[in-house]
Amino acid sequence: MKIAVTYENGKIFQHFGHTGQFKLYNVEGGAIVSSQVIDTNGSGHGALAGLLAAQKVEVLICGGIGGGAQAALAQAGIRLFGGVQGDADQAAADFAAGVLAYDPNAKCGHHGHSHSEGHTCGAHGCGSHSCGEHSCH
Repeated sequence: MKIAVTYENGKIFQHFGHTGQFKLYNVEGGAIVSSQVIDTNGSGHGALAGLLAAQKVEVLICGGIGGGAQAALAQAGIRLFGGVQGDADQAAADFAAGVLAYDPNAKCGHHGHSHSEGHTCGAHGCGSHSCGEHSCH
């Protein structure tokens, strides 16, 4: 499985549509087996979903994300784990282990109100929550 994290200086970048880099991780058997950083080359919101799809990414971990970008990711078949902060490598390792804490209702601050309810991936089974299963408004 290939996952991507919005990336800046080792941390999870908090605005999907403005991220300059993604860190891609290959996950096998609950562990990260390799990773690489790729530049977005200034691609914006919708184009970023296409970039991830072209890299065969199945899961995106990010901070805030707007509704349009959520829809583009869903259309590309990429599962979203938003509202995550901190170290990118740790978040990827937590996802691989099935214990990533995330917010299924994460939004960018300027796209409307945000919800503070947190979820833990391990409590629901990785991948069972995606934006399409929640009322994202």
